Amino acid sequence: MDELRDTAEPVDDTELAIEGALRPASLSEFVGQQKVRGQLQLLLDAARIQQRPADHILLSGPPGLGKTTLAMIVAHESGRPLRLSSGPAIQHAGDLAALLSSLTPGEVLFIDEVHRMARSAEEMLYLAMEDFRIDIMVGKGAGATSIPLDLAPFTLVGATTRSGLLPNPLRDRFGFTAHLEYYEPAELERVIERSAMMLGVGLPPIARSEIARRSRGTPRIANRLLRRVRDYTIVHGDGRDADPATVDAALDLYDVDAIGLDRLDRAVLEALVRRFRGGPVGLSTLAVTVGEEAETIESVVEPYLVRIGFMGRTPRGRVATREAYQHLGAAPAESVLEIDDL
Repeated sequence: MDELRDTAEPVDDTELAIEGALRPASLSEFVGQQKVRGQLQLLLDAARIQQRPADHILLSGPPGLGKTTLAMIVAHESGRPLRLSSGPAIQHAGDLAALLSSLTPGEVLFIDEVHRMARSAEEMLYLAMEDFRIDIMVGKGAGATSIPLDLAPFTLVGATTRSGLLPNPLRDRFGFTAHLEYYEPAELERVIERSAMMLGVGLPPIARSEIARRSRGTPRIANRLLRRVRDYTIVHGDGRDADPATVDAALDLYDVDAIGLDRLDRAVLEALVRRFRGGPVGLSTLAVTVGEEAETIESVVEPYLVRIGFMGRTPRGRVATREAYQHLGAAPAESVLEIDDL
């Protein structure tokens, strides 16, 4: 082990800094979500002019579209520090009380997956968001006493992938709510162009278009695929330029097909089409067939397959569409649904 440690290449801090810098630092650098950017800019400018913390912000939408990045931008453009937390980490009211009481005036608190907070913490958050105050219970039973604790004014930025699970009293306390949409290919090409420049990878327009087409409308996936293309050029090329053939070879190596389906996506489609003859089939049965958890199929695989029209959800279960058969090169039965039928 010592020999391996001595001969290993040192980690380049500059390279790590570049990887982290792929997140834009300002709204002007942020690509896509034009309407949301305009709304956020107005909210932040008004708060700056009035010299007050910005209103609480709720960002909803699928994973990878920039909710965390926007929270960082809110803190950066407000000139305020940022505190990061997550709903699963706040499982007791005491966890939230400790977090809120340690905030400095004007600080931005980001809670990812805010819908997964404990119910007792949610109820404490209502008062904190409205009046910047919480009540601490001391003692138990008939002798319990409520002690009010004033908080420094702060801005809460909540992010959720399932806004329907948020209770109405919590949702109503956010001064601004935004839903992030999937990106268009042209927007993803701009994301990839910026990231490639920062990573030092030369990409012609046709190569950027190919990566964008396989990125499922999601910047996080686009940047991840770009990194894999960069790695491929380092190992099999000059480490700097990637032509369309290099992009194809790199993404084929990682089982990402021409429209962005990966191994698990194709396994689900194969099971639906070939084993269950297009369905309908229950979610749990489908999950057991492909060897994955039902939650993974429902939250990771299904949204994209439904969005591109390869899968439908019916009261009896999941079904494959005629387009799914065509993608797999299988002959559909006459009863198979078209996209327009769903």
